[in-house]
Amino acid sequence: MVIGVIGIILSLILLMYLAYRGVSVLILAPILACFAAFMGGIATGEIHLLATYTEVFMKSLGGYVMNYFPLFLLGAIFGKVMDDTGAAKSIANVICKKLGKKRAIPAIVIACAILTYGGVSLFVVAFAVYPIAAELFREVGIPKRFIPGAIALGAFTFTMTALPGTPQIQNAIPMQFFGTDVYAAPIIGLIASAIMLFGGLSWLQFRAGRAMAKGEGYGNHKNESIVKFETDSLPNFGLSLLPIIVVLGLSFVMSKYVFPSMDLSYLENYKTTAKKVIGNWSLIISLVVSIILAFTLNYKKMENPMETLTKGVSGSFLAVMNTASEVGYGNVIAGLAAFAAIKGALLGLSANPLVSEAISVSSLAGITGSASGGLSIALGALGETYLKQAQELGINPEVLHRIAVIACGGLDTLPHNGAVITLLGVTGLTHKESYIDIGMCTAIIPTIAVIVCIILASFGIV
Repeated sequence: MVIGVIGIILSLILLMYLAYRGVSVLILAPILACFAAFMGGIATGEIHLLATYTEVFMKSLGGYVMNYFPLFLLGAIFGKVMDDTGAAKSIANVICKKLGKKRAIPAIVIACAILTYGGVSLFVVAFAVYPIAAELFREVGIPKRFIPGAIALGAFTFTMTALPGTPQIQNAIPMQFFGTDVYAAPIIGLIASAIMLFGGLSWLQFRAGRAMAKGEGYGNHKNESIVKFETDSLPNFGLSLLPIIVVLGLSFVMSKYVFPSMDLSYLENYKTTAKKVIGNWSLIISLVVSIILAFTLNYKKMENPMETLTKGVSGSFLAVMNTASEVGYGNVIAGLAAFAAIKGALLGLSANPLVSEAISVSSLAGITGSASGGLSIALGALGETYLKQAQELGINPEVLHRIAVIACGGLDTLPHNGAVITLLGVTGLTHKESYIDIGMCTAIIPTIAVIVCIILASFGIV
């Protein structure tokens, strides 16, 4: 048993370290899963690596793709359409102009927040907003090193995990486990969002103000290459915003009114229930309608519609396969005899399933460097147990959903996180220059928000 536990811990450490060093998760996950299985097999006398790979790892990977690929696919296409039509830039540009130069940091945060809350992928937001942020920060004299923190606050935090209704994949994952929808626990979600938004803004403005008071300006960045764009050529702001409104509004109507009023008893033939599919179906329909709407309203702005579609489809493959590989890894670990000791330790951390859930989700998200990956692994291994415990204690499953999602958006943004590395690459900055602000806004403050929400949930607030 001890050898098995050591194998699991070593595999997790190697996953974190090698991912940080740039090794693909598609390679790491199966190798390290088999390594952990091998170490566990030494303890039990049964080593079946090929069976572990094909019957556990690949089946789990395939199941995840089956459940979530439509959301990854449609989300990537929607983001690419919003990017190529100029709609994303139009929204960001107008918001920044309306708020003005004196509110440069809040302007960038809010622009990113609106885009991600509307379903545009985090990476598209980073590419779309960065040129606007650079121009705005340069004019005001705010040090460039605060741009990644502002973008991360708007795109990687409350709009990804806490705001009720967000169509980001992290908010969709718990639906399969708890029978909830993307609007689960709205009051807790709004409170967590406020903590993250105002806490992050206070931090960034305090840090930037202190730096500027010392005479630090935007800085001289010789290798900075920003592609200028003509604001006159951008699509109308209202028309650009409409698809985002449709994503949120249609998803709400479909999940709360349309599907619940329909006779879905036939789902028994498919060995599932209405609760498990309504959330996914609502997001699928809202994203499809919004893609068509965004394309129709701004198709003249697209140079090559088929290329946009193709790139959107291609972009979804790597994202879903990376996360699915981490899920496959997690299911292998969860099936090992040694995991019983780790599971017992996690469940023994607290009699309150919300505390145990938050710790396990956040820890695994930190180790894998992926919010969706850590969330999927934790709920795949322990979700059923958490739900049973919550029901025994009278805790609403919606609270389980929201706490899990907020928790996955905490330690996921440790330095080895792919989104952090990409953001720094886009902005041309380093961890040394900007990570302290990214970490405070996306790891420390969200963790505080989780703690506050758990306390509020103990008083029955949903």
